[in-house]
Formats: sequence, structure tokens, C-alpha cells
Amino acid sequence: NDADTTEERYFQVIERKTAKLFEAACQLGAVTSDASAEDEAALAKYGLHLGNAFQIVDDVLDYAASEEKLGKELGDDLAEGKPTLPLIYAMQVGDDAQTQLIRDAIEAGDRNSIDAVMEVVKATGAIDYSMQRAAKEADYALEQLHQLPNSGYKDAMEFVVNLAVQREY
Repeated sequence: NDADTTEERYFQVIERKTAKLFEAACQLGAVTSDASAEDEAALAKYGLHLGNAFQIVDDVLDYAASEEKLGKELGDDLAEGKPTLPLIYAMQVGDDAQTQLIRDAIEAGDRNSIDAVMEVVKATGAIDYSMQRAAKEADYALEQLHQLPNSGYKDAMEFVVNLAVQREY
């Protein structure tokens, strides 16, 4: 319920919450396949950036998806008082009234103003901004794969990155 969360702090949280799990899974795959130290490091970084991209998109979908596709109520993060990237950006660029609306909603930790908050998130370009950040993380993940030899595994890892940022649920 900290409406003063910065973008930098947001990335620290999602890295520890989601990206480290992806990083560990990818690194473990490298270790169990006796990959070189360089490939292991690249796969760990791939997982870290994939995890960041995945979490950013997950946070965007809380404001941009339909409840039917998402399979849960929109605004769950807001109801839990979580300041996610779309909210942080909207507060940075919104006017005083928009910023206060989001701040109050985060601090209250409820869904009562979800419709108004969603309007602000969309009006401020926070969805587009957040998706651009997710795409940047996806690009960082894909860069890590350049050193790996071409294979079906590499193709699958590229597919997973694209799926993570293009998903609708």
C-alpha cells in the first residue's frame, strides 16, 4: 500500500518476486545439461529478463484485459494495494487529480475506484509505456540467446519470450 513506490523499486520487487524464479529455472536447465559457464550465464540472464517481461505484462493485464480472458477480476493488484508499473507511470505523468485518485486507491487497497483508475491508466499512456518496457525486457532476453547454437530448443525459448509479451491472459 505504498503509493510512493518508484519505478526502480518496482523493478527490484518484480525481480525478487518473479524474475529470480525464471532465472533459476533457466540456469538449472543449463547446469543439468552440462552447458558451458558462458551458456549458463546467458541462460540465467535470459530467464531473469523473461521473468521481468512476464511480470510487467501480468501487471498490465490487470488493467487492459477482459475478465473473461483473464479468468479473474480486473484490479486485483489495486485491491491488494500493489503499486504496479502502469499505476506508477500514470502517477508520474498524470495531472494532480489523476495522481491523487491512484494514490488514494493504492493506499485504500480496494477496488471501489477501479473504473476511474483504469480510465486514468489508459488516458496517460501507462499501458503503452508498460508494454514498451516489457518489450525491452523481452529484447534483453532474446539477446542472451545469440551465443547459443541454432536448435529447436533455442527456437522454443524465442517462442516463449514472444508468447510472454503477446499474451492476453
